[in-house]
Amino acid sequence: MALAGLSAVFLFEMLDNSILNVALPTIGRELHASTVTLQWVTGVYAVVFGGLMPAFGAIADRFGRRRIMLVGLVLLGVASLATAFVTTDEQLIAVRAVMGAAAAMTTPGSIALAFRLFSEDGLRVRAMTLISTVGLVGLAIGPTAGGLVLAVAPWQVLLLINVPIAVLAIIGIRSGIAADVAAELHRDPMDVPGAVLGTATVVLALVAPTLFVNEGTGSWAPWTAAAAAVAGAILFVLRERSTRHPLLDLKLVARPLVSAGLAYKAASGLAVAGMGYMVTLQLQLDWGWSPTLAAVGMLPQVIVLVAAGPLVNRFVERAGLDRAAWLSATAVVAGLAVYGLLGRSGYVWVAIALVLVAAGMRVVGVVAGVNVMRGLPKNRTSIGAALVDTASEVTSAAGIAVTGTILAGLFTGNIATPDWSAHQTAQFQDATTLAGLVLTAVAATLVGWATVRTRNATDSLTSTSNAGPSAG
Repeated sequence: MALAGLSAVFLFEMLDNSILNVALPTIGRELHASTVTLQWVTGVYAVVFGGLMPAFGAIADRFGRRRIMLVGLVLLGVASLATAFVTTDEQLIAVRAVMGAAAAMTTPGSIALAFRLFSEDGLRVRAMTLISTVGLVGLAIGPTAGGLVLAVAPWQVLLLINVPIAVLAIIGIRSGIAADVAAELHRDPMDVPGAVLGTATVVLALVAPTLFVNEGTGSWAPWTAAAAAVAGAILFVLRERSTRHPLLDLKLVARPLVSAGLAYKAASGLAVAGMGYMVTLQLQLDWGWSPTLAAVGMLPQVIVLVAAGPLVNRFVERAGLDRAAWLSATAVVAGLAVYGLLGRSGYVWVAIALVLVAAGMRVVGVVAGVNVMRGLPKNRTSIGAALVDTASEVTSAAGIAVTGTILAGLFTGNIATPDWSAHQTAQFQDATTLAGLVLTAVAATLVGWATVRTRNATDSLTSTSNAGPSAG
């Protein structure tokens, strides 16, 4: 029952945006929404979700992960029901913002509670693999299911689906997971200034890439948002280092297993978002594939993400957590490199790149989370889980921003215009090659650094265990 409830939470997180995207044209017509407004229908969810996760992770570690998750699920159900009464695009954006807040309350707890269910790392990996598989199935079938629903029902039904999912999650968590143990929580005062600075920094970091893609590098808005995000990050670090009870103890983040797990997750998020953005444009704009054919072209990635679940456990059992982490992260980097060097040469290379990135991401998504949890004390696991998701959200936005900025700089004219000239085709191909190699270099740096950090942690633990008896 516990795993069913936690799986339902992750299903909501992964299904929500994917099932709604297919309805955006319908929503635009019925609510008379502009292109920018439609972008915020999906974007506001990600911004609120990513921005509030660290704060709610810290709150859950203080007041109880199970309690905060149940409150978030009730909020999700109420917001989803409110969709039935939406009549304007502004109301829909407000509902989506509330859903993002609900996701921020529930997602960190899902990893922390799954970790708490078992004491043995192998069982923890199995639990997280099951939960992530359910979510990835939702991500894969979301667009198709949404299209079928729209053929027979209004678009509001796509968000009302969250109501039974929330009910299932509440039943599973209330009946399958015991109440929070006081010894595994903390009672430190809440760092409100730190929470405000952290939320503002993440929100700005998520908004800036969108502005770069939409406004271009010549506009002042994206540079202002990026500068504000950097300033916010600096102020947040200064605040957390100086206050007695920080929202996020930076010494915990500096622990080898924690920092390495976050770096692996960041490399994965960067690769998946950046390459997914490039492949989508390449198939439809460069090669002239229809949206349906392009969706078929992405199937290798979908198949690997869904079907690899049973293989993850065996691979981790054979390789061990640390080796599985760097091997799978290396596969992500290899997939990016294949796309950057050979993606313009034909679909076969694109498919190979998609498979490598998907296979690597499938393992990293589980192992990175487990390693971060292993490296934290029990009363800080929710903030750790929030950091895992935040790292993925921010670097996903960064991957799209890097790609979009390089495309904007090298491609002349309107990229959405059909019948490119030979010169424009060459520009697009050069841009995707450069973007792919830049993302490869950044991801490889993150993976290399994380691998060194993990090995240092392992060596330190080995030395301590060997020195213990003789010292005694």
